[in-house]
Order: sequence, then C-alpha cells, then structure tokens
Amino acid sequence: MLGKVEICGVNTAQLKTLSNDEMNRLLRQAQAGNEHARQQLIEGNLRLVLSVIQKFMGRGEQPDDLFQVGCVGLLKAIANFNTGLDVRFSTYGVPMIEGEVKRYLRDYSAIRVSRSLRDTAYRVLQCKEKLSVTLGREPTVQELADALELSVQAVNEAMDAMAAPVSLYEPVWSDGGDPLTVMDQVRDTRNTDDRWLERLALREAIGKLGIRERRILGMRFFDCKTQTEVASEVGISQAQVSRLEKSAISSLRKSICVS
Repeated sequence: MLGKVEICGVNTAQLKTLSNDEMNRLLRQAQAGNEHARQQLIEGNLRLVLSVIQKFMGRGEQPDDLFQVGCVGLLKAIANFNTGLDVRFSTYGVPMIEGEVKRYLRDYSAIRVSRSLRDTAYRVLQCKEKLSVTLGREPTVQELADALELSVQAVNEAMDAMAAPVSLYEPVWSDGGDPLTVMDQVRDTRNTDDRWLERLALREAIGKLGIRERRILGMRFFDCKTQTEVASEVGISQAQVSRLEKSAISSLRKSICVS
C-alpha cells in the first residue's frame, strides 16, 4: 500500500501531522523567517502531499518525482498562505500542490498541445494561485475568466490542456470486488448491436430492390442529386423518379420492419 512505503527516502508510515493551532503558530514563525518552524511545517504536511499525488499515480510518472514536485507546491503554499484569513492551511495547500503537479505533467507530457494553449494554461495556473490567496478558496472558472479577460470556454480549454492523460484501465470505483474502470464507463453509441443489425437489415433490403430503384436511391441520397437531375440521367420524367423513390423507400421500411 502506498501509505506504507518509502518515497524519496521518507517512510510514509511515520509521517507527522499537525493540529490546526500548531499549523497557524508555525506558519507565522516560518513567514517571519524561522527556518526551524519552516522545516517542521514541511515535515508536518508531507502526508498532505502524499494524499494529493495519489490522484496522479498510474500515469507513467515515478512516485518519487511526483512527491518532489508536490513538495515544491507545498513550499509555495507555506510561503504565500495568508494567516489572517479564517481558512485552514489544507484548503489553500491542496490546490497549490495540485497546480504544481499539473504544471509538471503538462510540461513533460507525451501529448503535445499548441504553444498558445500552453501559455494560456500557464496564465490560468498563475491566476488560480493568486486568486486562491486573495479569496481564501479555489476560484471558479468564471472568476478566472474575468480576471484574465478571457472567455469561459478559453479557460476550460486551457484547464483541459493541463489535465494529465487517464488510462482506460484506471479504476474509478470499487465495492471490494472487481473495480469499475474508465473503459467500463465509455460507450460508443454509434456502433451498438442494434445499429449494426439495422445496417445489416438495410443492406439486405436494398439488395432486394430492382437495379433502377437502387440507382435512383444511390443518386438521391448518396450523390445528393435532385429528382430533376436523376430524371435527366436515368431518362425518365421527374414524376416517375418521385414515384419510384417513394415505392423503393416503402419497400425498404417494410423489409426492415419484417426483419
């Protein structure tokens, strides 16, 4: 289990935790320049880093690398947290750690996005961190869009670009038995068994039509020609084309319903 292994030489089973009062006292001391208090804060919040990076496991990155990057986010959170706000440190620290990990995954991802989108994504991350300090909570997409003078769609696209790829086999839920994976929730609505049977029945029904009727339907619905154009090519009147077309469609419907 991840909580009982060593990451970067740290025994995760022995990680310390701090009370809220201890956290606030150490934060004030650390921001005043007390290096010992800063070190205690880091050690007391490594479990928080560990809990955040677990969401990014299984994506081809080494746990040690993610843990180190998460610690960078923790250091930034310690340096920038506003102790005057009535907010728990974890409320501010988690988005900061997540943002640092997402930035790392974005910059070193095997999936490439355009330079402009990456620049926008970087601006969104920076703005998100600043607003988190000001508001004492994670900003909404609308607040980010207003601050950056971008559309909500542009912000969403930038945030999607920062998202790390997810494996189709990544578990999303489990009740103790076989886990439910992403693949189990992905469904192709265009190629269901019912649609496949419908196409098969349609192909058989078309095969039963006469040559001229098949030709007319092909020109009308595949070549997108008008009845007048079809009449000119086939050598019959437009009224005859209309009558043959309706008759062919009626025959197809009957054949498919019978099937």
